[in-house]
Amino acid sequence: MIYFDNSATTRPHHDALSSYTEAAQTYFANPSSLHRMGGKAEQLLTACRKQAAQLLHVEENEIIFTSGGTEGNNLAIKGTAFRKKRIGNHIITTTIEHPSVLETCAELEKQGFQVTYVDVDKYGYVTADKIRAAITDNTILVSVMHVNNEIGTIQPIQTIGKMLTEFPNVTFHVDYVQGAGKVELDLKKSHIHLCTLSAHKFHGMKGSGILFKDKDVFIAPQLSGGGQEQELRSGTENVPGITAMVKALRLTMENLRDQPARLFELREKLWEGIAKMEGVILHSPPAGAPHIVNFSVPGIKPEVLVHALGEKDIYVSTKSACSSKNSDASAVLLACGVPEAQAESAIRVSFSYDSTMEEVEYFLVVLQEALTQLKKVMR
Repeated sequence: MIYFDNSATTRPHHDALSSYTEAAQTYFANPSSLHRMGGKAEQLLTACRKQAAQLLHVEENEIIFTSGGTEGNNLAIKGTAFRKKRIGNHIITTTIEHPSVLETCAELEKQGFQVTYVDVDKYGYVTADKIRAAITDNTILVSVMHVNNEIGTIQPIQTIGKMLTEFPNVTFHVDYVQGAGKVELDLKKSHIHLCTLSAHKFHGMKGSGILFKDKDVFIAPQLSGGGQEQELRSGTENVPGITAMVKALRLTMENLRDQPARLFELREKLWEGIAKMEGVILHSPPAGAPHIVNFSVPGIKPEVLVHALGEKDIYVSTKSACSSKNSDASAVLLACGVPEAQAESAIRVSFSYDSTMEEVEYFLVVLQEALTQLKKVMR
C-alpha cells in the first residue's frame, strides 16, 4: 500500500498510539475530579501542556486544547469577532482558506460582520501589501493560513505579522494545520496572536488539537459548560488524545529538525516525473511546501484517476478532504485563476515522513500507465 493522502490525515505514530492506550487505561479519571486519580490525570494534562508549549516556544498558559482544526479556527475567529465587536466589525482573510475559515467568515457576515476576501496570485500567494490595503478603521481580525492544504502555497506569515504590528487593534490568526511539523513557523517572531493545529495532520489521533492564544489576547468562548481550558473551551479534556498528540508533535518536530530535506527530495522527484508527462499540468508553486504536489489531467475525471490508482493500492485525493466528495471544481484553483476544466480535474499528492523514494518512483510508473490506459478508453 502507498498512502499519499497525508494532507487529509496521517497514520497515527506507533508511539503516539502507545501513549494513548496507556493514558486511556491508567489516567482515565476526569482531570477536574478532586480525588487522587483525578489529580493524576490533571498532572498528566499539565505535563502535556508544558511540553506542547516548549515545542511551540510559547508559554504554558498560551496553550488551549481543542478537538482539532475546525474547532480551533471557529474559536479563534468567532471568539475574536464577538469579543471585539464593540471596537469594529471588519475581518480580512484570503480567497483560498480552508472551509472551516471561509464558512465561519460567511456565517459571521450573516450576523452583521463585514469580511474582505483578499485575492491571491496564480500560485496562491497573498502579499502583506494586499492585506494592508484592505485594512480599515473597523478591522479587528486578519486570518491567513500558513500552508495551503490543496496546493501547498507557503504564505509570508512573518512579513504579514510584522506589518500588522502597526495596527494594534488587529488580531492576527494563522491556520497552521498543514504546516505543523513540515514547515517551520516561529509564532512569536511572526507576531501571531492565535494559531491552530490539528493532531491527525502530524500522526496524532483524530479529535485533538491546539489553539495557541497569546496571553495578552482575549477571545470569547464558544462553548458553555464547566469552564475548562481557562474558561475558553468547556468540556472534559480528552487526556489520552492530548497525550498522543503531544507525543506525535514532538516526534514530527524531531523529523523536521533531523531530516529537513527529506520531504523536499520526495517532492522534487515527483515534480520532475510529472512534468515530463504529456497533458499533465502542475499547479503547486515551485517553492511550495515540501509535502504537497497538486496537478491536473484535463479531460480525465479526477475520481476516475483516484479509483484507478486505488486499484493498485495507491491512495491520493482530489482536493480538501472536507470537500473531496463534492464534484465541483476546486475553489482554491479557481481563486488562483486556473481554468475550470483544469480546476475540475485536480489531483493532490501529499507525503509524510513515512513516505519513501521507492514509493514515489513506483507511483510515477503506475500513474503513467493509468493515464495511458484512460486516454485509450476515452478515445
